[in-house]
Amino acid sequence: MAQDDPPEDLQADLLRRGLMAPSGRFQPLLGGRTNRVWKLVGSGPDRVLKLYQRTIPNPLFGNDPALETLCLNALATTGLCPKFRASGEIPNAVWVLYEHAAGQTWANNSAPVARLLGQLHALKPPLALPIGCNGSADLEVTTRHILSLCHTVERARLLDLRPAGNVPPTQATCLIHGDPVAGNILVNGTSLVLIDWQCPAMGDAAEDLALFLSPAMMQVYRGAPLTPDETSTFLAAYPDQKTTARYEALRPWFTWRMAAYCLWRAENGSAEYALGLPFERALLEAG
Repeated sequence: MAQDDPPEDLQADLLRRGLMAPSGRFQPLLGGRTNRVWKLVGSGPDRVLKLYQRTIPNPLFGNDPALETLCLNALATTGLCPKFRASGEIPNAVWVLYEHAAGQTWANNSAPVARLLGQLHALKPPLALPIGCNGSADLEVTTRHILSLCHTVERARLLDLRPAGNVPPTQATCLIHGDPVAGNILVNGTSLVLIDWQCPAMGDAAEDLALFLSPAMMQVYRGAPLTPDETSTFLAAYPDQKTTARYEALRPWFTWRMAAYCLWRAENGSAEYALGLPFERALLEAG
């Protein structure tokens, strides 16, 4: 067994359940920043094996394998996500196996992403999911919690940049992906697929828009924020203009929360998020 392969007891479980052939082999996938992920080849159609890691709690993005399994099953016929195959447990860890979706992580052409998210938000699956942030008061609670976990002088600076005003909750909640960043969108020709469903929610569709458009998250996953034209193209292509108007109203609050998250990640050793923080802070300072 190669050093980077899944644990032996996990491979034994897959073999016992007929989910891989003895000749199957694993190729590490480098996109995952939270969990260990491999492509399983040589056992029929290529599949993805995700081993959920027990890490320090993340104050913004959950990491729940049960929610990923729930969504992959519920959305199996939509084409919005990979096809679920199996899940299981080994001592101190949980794994999920799903079909490998061909393609490259998203890098340009924002309009198809807007349409993809619009298609997702139009669904009404009867799923028992966590309730997402809804309105500026919820966003403020989350942001202050994240900042309470920070300790550098930047914390006070961000506290002083709290947005003004109030945006009430919406009653029109829907299924949201919860982490639709560029690295979680695979593009294969004209087909787009959302992966990494470990933090979905019933929430405000504007949340998904904000996460995709976040300049810090674009910096982390694409290497550069969207241009103004790319942002305008995305918002024009999203099918519900009430949601885009709500995103615009909430944008300072989403920006404040993301700046706090970048600070927390930077204080915990992430150089990528340290590079993303100035983009969010600049938006706050510009008002």
